[in-house]
Amino acid sequence: MTTLVDRFIRYVKINTQSAEGMGCVPSTPCQHDLAKVLGEELRELGLSDVAVTENAYVYGILPANCENAPAIGFCAHIDTALEVTDENVKPRIVENYDGKDLVLNAENNIVLSPEVFPELKDHKGETLIVTDGTTLLGSDDKSGIAEIMTALDYMVQHPEFKHGKIVVCFCPDEEIGHGASLWDLKKYGADFAYTLDGGGKGTFSWETFNAAQAKVSIKGVSVHPGTAKNKMINASMVALEFAASFPPAETPAHTELREGYFHMTDIKGGVDSCEMTWIIRDHDTDKFNARKEHFKLMVRQLNERWGRELATVTIRDQYYNMAVPLKERMDIVNTALKAYEMAGVKANIIAARGGTDGSQLSFRGLLTPNIFIGGYNCHGKYEYAVVSEMEKAVQVVLNIIQLYAEGKQVK
Repeated sequence: MTTLVDRFIRYVKINTQSAEGMGCVPSTPCQHDLAKVLGEELRELGLSDVAVTENAYVYGILPANCENAPAIGFCAHIDTALEVTDENVKPRIVENYDGKDLVLNAENNIVLSPEVFPELKDHKGETLIVTDGTTLLGSDDKSGIAEIMTALDYMVQHPEFKHGKIVVCFCPDEEIGHGASLWDLKKYGADFAYTLDGGGKGTFSWETFNAAQAKVSIKGVSVHPGTAKNKMINASMVALEFAASFPPAETPAHTELREGYFHMTDIKGGVDSCEMTWIIRDHDTDKFNARKEHFKLMVRQLNERWGRELATVTIRDQYYNMAVPLKERMDIVNTALKAYEMAGVKANIIAARGGTDGSQLSFRGLLTPNIFIGGYNCHGKYEYAVVSEMEKAVQVVLNIIQLYAEGKQVK
């Protein structure tokens, strides 16, 4: 019998890292490798309408075995983050963790330490899955994939377990903001859904940032520095002037909870021209719109100071706070919280300081909050997963399905 851990280990060994700016979906061909594996596994489980698309979307349906239950979707993403490679991942199982420093890589002196990551102390005595310190693990979001697959396997092996129609979708490129935007909701639709793409045990998010990306272009005047007086305009220096004009307290390093921010993610150029990429975030819709207007104002003021149009800006919305539409269907939230309680998990409701596939799906009409996966320190080489928490996530999924099948959803 394939276990949750077996599945997870198999998935993380498959490289699926996405990439920015490729202009195609998926952004990397390696994502097809895991998509094909997942398609075969869904077929082996006996799901219907299984499909693996040319864009590396994986679909499957577990037909209902009871009446009057809603169709529920479950979604996780195939790709992994860009910050650290996931090529040649070597996962290691650490049983009965002793709560002390855990050497991931002795040769490179890479240590997973509770002094740096205090939450490790909460996992003393538990089974962890870690890396060898040279790659990320891929718990984000291969834990979510493994948990959905394990829940499906349970329902197939236990036909007495009552459930409505279950729709699954594994999608590419979530880490670069594309995610479930191509989910064929008409063909593989559901009444509502849940992503498994959260953090440690108990986290639950039905609220996310509103998000926009701003591209700023600055045109300078390049002149030989020996004869540059009153002629040269160094575009990179102007860009630094622009960045310095934003409130220092409104950056990611100085904000938390529901505090929004401006964040420069990239800058490149020289004297003649410079390009900057910024992201703008806020949970509150009015504040979000005000931040975008403020950003435009800062560009105008820069040009006014220089007496010419040096800078131009293009702002593109990326996703929106899914709490806005979800407020109309709080049973989807409250039933999940009841499912946590049934699993013996204390819910930690957080306003996600980021987006999930649920952000896009909710505004496309498929309301989709986010469930924990049991993963920590995602996007880096200190990433680890806690097996008992992954098991709890599976139980939460099954509890949600059971509550709706029995008509015991919480309004």
